[in-house]
Amino acid sequence: MHGVRVYYTDVNKNDLFLRFLNQGLLTIVSQIHKDEQRRRRTASTRRQRVTVTADHVDEPVIPDPDIQDDPMEAPAAVEDIPADAGAEAAKDQHQGFPGGPSDSSVLTAYADHVACSVWMGEERPELKLSSHGRKVHSLGRLVPAIEGLIAGTGLSSLIACSVNTGDRGLLSAFVEWWHRETSSFHLPVGDLTITLDDISSLLHLLVIGDLYAFQPLHVDDAVQMLVDLLVVSPESARAETVQCRGPYVRLQWVHDIYQRRCQAGHWTAAACAYLRHLLGCTLFANKSATNVHVVYLEALRDLSMTERYAWGVAPLVHMYDQLNDCWIYEHFPSVTESTADQDYDEASPRVCRWIATKKTVKRIRTPSYRERLDRLRILDVCWIPYGEHREVRDFHVRSCYSGLLR
Repeated sequence: MHGVRVYYTDVNKNDLFLRFLNQGLLTIVSQIHKDEQRRRRTASTRRQRVTVTADHVDEPVIPDPDIQDDPMEAPAAVEDIPADAGAEAAKDQHQGFPGGPSDSSVLTAYADHVACSVWMGEERPELKLSSHGRKVHSLGRLVPAIEGLIAGTGLSSLIACSVNTGDRGLLSAFVEWWHRETSSFHLPVGDLTITLDDISSLLHLLVIGDLYAFQPLHVDDAVQMLVDLLVVSPESARAETVQCRGPYVRLQWVHDIYQRRCQAGHWTAAACAYLRHLLGCTLFANKSATNVHVVYLEALRDLSMTERYAWGVAPLVHMYDQLNDCWIYEHFPSVTESTADQDYDEASPRVCRWIATKKTVKRIRTPSYRERLDRLRILDVCWIPYGEHREVRDFHVRSCYSGLLR
């Protein structure tokens, strides 16, 4: 299936889980449980709270993975093993969480997950969303002198992909089903995740190309990078990093630098500043809502090389934490009440298709979305949402890859 991959697999096998390597390499996989009775229940499943023991699990007890049988070692004498040792081990192995996973070896952080808190009746406030759409639009139309430079990087599609209004209730409900250990949503229909095909269709970014490995950046190196690429003075760059307390700069500061470079006719520096601002407002936005990391400027050092990078790979990992509403709109039409733009042009990124109005996002709160997700069935999910978009963005077989990249 395109968009969201589905596998039928045993819930105890963790070799199919998505992993992100240091270089930004990642593999995409999602799975659906074969046995409905073994689903891992999460936040919004309001069922009777029962402590899970070996008696409640219809599969064999899984031995401790840290204890391996040594074929060279003689078996212990029967009288050395307490009679109830097996029962105690089984009880400890399958204690798990009420309403959550019975085997905690996979979801190791479940005790601190919002799903556990909600299950125990500890409601949490909705997420606080920061949208940078207006900041991108505040730069105005591209100066004609840098239009070619920006288009040549393959990142110009992001200009139209900035969202002004986000649905806090919708995102808050989906976060309750998201688990970092597997990089997937543990939903009633199975485990689903965002794929490279979603990124390609929604944002029109390359998912095939060279990979850029960003290295840790010292503040002194950040200052020098700002001097070289944005043509600012060492004093100005140093003062900015001091104010941001690290190798970061403010979006407003980059905005001002862009305007100054345009006025001075330093077009390459202006293009770098524009792209750094654009990336900070879209792909690499963070929780500060004001600061951006300087390290991403390194990929803009040679703008003629930028188009070769598979920008859709590393941002996919970042978007797991900075979840975008539009992926939900595409795959879960029965859950959301989104509005499609009647004037949408299929040649544009699919993210431009959706309109989120303040009236809608304020009318529906997290509990309502939570109930809708509780009732979710396989037929309610749109597994192949980009059929009419294939003439614009073809499906790449790489989106099917389910192993570790080495």
